[in-house]
Amino acid sequence: MPLREAIAVDPLLEWRREFPTAETTLHFISHSLGAMPRGVEASLAEYAAVWRRRGIRAWEEGWFELPAQVSDVLGGILGAEPGAVSVHPNVTLAQAVALSALEFRAPRNRLVCTAEDFPSVLYLYEGLARRGAEIVRVAAGAGRELREEDVVAAIDERTALVAISSVLFRSSQIVDLAPIARRARDVGARTLIDAYQMVGTVPVDVQALGLDMLAGGSVKWLCGGPGVGYLYVRPALAAELRPALTGWMAHRQPFAFDSGPMDWDEGPRRFLTGTPSVPALMAARPGFEIVARIGVAAIREKSLRQTQRMIDWADELGLPVSSPRAAERRGGTVVLNVPHAAEVCAALLASDVLLDHRPGVGLRLAPHFYTRDEEIDRVMQRVREEVEQRS
Repeated sequence: MPLREAIAVDPLLEWRREFPTAETTLHFISHSLGAMPRGVEASLAEYAAVWRRRGIRAWEEGWFELPAQVSDVLGGILGAEPGAVSVHPNVTLAQAVALSALEFRAPRNRLVCTAEDFPSVLYLYEGLARRGAEIVRVAAGAGRELREEDVVAAIDERTALVAISSVLFRSSQIVDLAPIARRARDVGARTLIDAYQMVGTVPVDVQALGLDMLAGGSVKWLCGGPGVGYLYVRPALAAELRPALTGWMAHRQPFAFDSGPMDWDEGPRRFLTGTPSVPALMAARPGFEIVARIGVAAIREKSLRQTQRMIDWADELGLPVSSPRAAERRGGTVVLNVPHAAEVCAALLASDVLLDHRPGVGLRLAPHFYTRDEEIDRVMQRVREEVEQRS
């Protein structure tokens, strides 16, 4: 059986030394909080030292250019056009900026989303009702499986925006975006993709897919910690948009301190708001740069091998799998719908096994490029032990 095979030669493990947490825990939580790169401490120390030594001069000596520099790294990971990505405090605000630039006027006032999208953005979409939006939530079927044909069927000439996730956070199901984006283009609707559970573990090419907008963040697979979201906007569309949620950093000449009317920047700063969070950007950059250097295609290849190893173990140990088994449908997470999942999760966390659970689906476990094959075997045995204690 595959789980009895010798441990594979794994060139990506050369990066493991950059992630100290991986040496002290069984780290299977990158779908929620990626391990901290060693370089973060040096980066934050540099931030503090520059602030102390240079004071206000730090802005013109590097801080002002930092958002664009980080955006360029993210753009390379996304396959984006140069200057098409902006950075924000989190994905909710990134999407809010994009949504503030759109109109929801009947008869084209529908926003199509799904019941399996992350709650934070669903709350945001609900708020658009007061701006005239009609929110259409596409339901999932048995086992929380979302059918692309159901999303396509919900999109028509009344649709202003299709706002869906590319990988579902509960089940780790990959959503095939191609037919959905194609249908949206055919009827003149925009697309806004929440790619938080995709970017960094499953390749994405925004240009090849013909997406209008895509948002995500730093916390998970990109190992950037909390504090950075990002927004891709197709350049031809960006030139047409005037966000209502804006700020002085979006102005063509922010240091002119112009009282208005607003004169939006023609580049990615067009979608910025207020003063950028310099420490968050500096903390996030080391993880982004590592992922960019490795390449998401190589990360995906390892992820598929290791998640399959986990599924093989689950079958042998009698642990029910509720994430997709087919490789092309599975993101980077394996979901085990075990009994007493909350208790099992708490016990494992107390013993330095890092994972989480979600109501209705069970335990979520995710290897990443710094995970050893032998750790797959150990974590699955630990899950089985905790489940058996409560049977």
